[in-house]
Amino acid sequence: MAEIKNPPIAEWRMLVDGQLVPASSGAVFDNVNPATGQVLGVTADGTREDFELAIASARRAFDQTDWSRDNALRARCLRQLHAALKRHAEEIRPLLVAEVGTPIWLTRDTLFDVPVERLLDYADKAENFAFDEELEDVDFRGVVSKRRIRYEPVGVVAGIIPWNGPWGSGLGKVGPALASGSVIILKPSPDAPWMGTILGKLIAEETDIPAGVVNIVTSRDNLAGEILTLDPRVDMVAFTGSAPNGRRVAEAASGSLKRLLLELGGKSAYVVLESADVAEHAALAARTICANAGQGCVARSRLLLPRARYEEGVTAARDAMAQVRYGDPQDPNNFMGPLNSKHHRERVLSHIAKALAEGNRLVHGGHVPAHLPDGAFIEPTLFADVRPGDTIAQEEIFGPVLAVIPYDDEDHALEIANDSIYGLSAQVAAATNEEAYAFATKLRTGTVSVNGGTWMHMDIPFGGFKQSGIGRQYGRQGFEAYLEIKVLGMPSGEKAQSLAWGEVETSKEAV
Repeated sequence: MAEIKNPPIAEWRMLVDGQLVPASSGAVFDNVNPATGQVLGVTADGTREDFELAIASARRAFDQTDWSRDNALRARCLRQLHAALKRHAEEIRPLLVAEVGTPIWLTRDTLFDVPVERLLDYADKAENFAFDEELEDVDFRGVVSKRRIRYEPVGVVAGIIPWNGPWGSGLGKVGPALASGSVIILKPSPDAPWMGTILGKLIAEETDIPAGVVNIVTSRDNLAGEILTLDPRVDMVAFTGSAPNGRRVAEAASGSLKRLLLELGGKSAYVVLESADVAEHAALAARTICANAGQGCVARSRLLLPRARYEEGVTAARDAMAQVRYGDPQDPNNFMGPLNSKHHRERVLSHIAKALAEGNRLVHGGHVPAHLPDGAFIEPTLFADVRPGDTIAQEEIFGPVLAVIPYDDEDHALEIANDSIYGLSAQVAAATNEEAYAFATKLRTGTVSVNGGTWMHMDIPFGGFKQSGIGRQYGRQGFEAYLEIKVLGMPSGEKAQSLAWGEVETSKEAV
């Protein structure tokens, strides 16, 4: 596998107060290629002091500049950022693959190209969203008043992003924050830090985004970044990551009652109803769990098959999984790359060992591939004879591991599908759209693919039920998560009117 050496777009410094700077301590940490185990380069290792500087810069930019009131500037800056990312896309793409391990074909879809295009949608919102809305006049106790609703930026946002889809998650926070008039401090994952440093470089060098509007601090110390959830100068935390970490973020943010947007884990079900082509859908499920090596929040990691056709589906899934080509993620012929790191691979292997200990039947894979001894590769893995309460059917594994669960009838299938602390996504297959849709409406999950239809687009509010998160990203609803609502009332006539509460007759209706 070829190594990437010193690409021009690479950047190791952080963006703080409009400047590309090293960590205040001068410390750096290695960025490791998960496909080879080799060091790609270094990244600034920010400290608590660096986060303090970023918070102060962001607070100043929001409180003391016209950024939040200049819609045209915000739209222009977002379009400049979009243009810069498009201009450098072919330089960024191999670096994304190198630091994350995602297969390069996915960068032309949801992991890079799609989130870049979303910036144009946010630019349009900055220009065209109705930030000021007029309501009908109201006569209240003889006083006729005009009323308005203003949608105002939430303020200073902390954006904490994961390693599995850093550009999608990062731009999915930067875009709406900037469009709303807010400012943002971004903390990339230490397992994919160059997404943040490259973004900072382009913002500093190729856009008119004012100093302090975007700050990006990289750090391998999660405790240093915890200040973002604790500091009262931060108004909102937008976090994407695991449910356990999301709970910690929510607990820390509760001290100052910050606004929260949490996109957390999933244990999504692919439900194949008896009328569907069981073999076809079992094969599709086995292939799709391998996309990004199963490291996706919406990965359908539970395959539910009718008991009468269970072995037919298991065989089809095994045969399809055996055909998945994996290896060097820079090779467009490979469908799957490595896991993001060796320490994450150890976690996935521990789940596989637990599944075996609980009596689940290993049908395919389950090991480190002998022909790929370097890096963090793992074989596509299929388990059968999985019970709904087994660990492999309940916990988010975040790897290319598919658990196949039999069901007796549709009521049983629904019970199994909803038997999860999560509710992020699902897929349903049936002979007709009507049958699949009827089942989908009963699922306790935020998104559902019905008979292969897609819900993904710029206008969808993405998020989940239960412990899959709080709030929605993308679409109008996701944009409004970055806005506060202010209601104003004023006299409808030229002459000011007033009504003192003390003048209201006691017989009048109480407020």
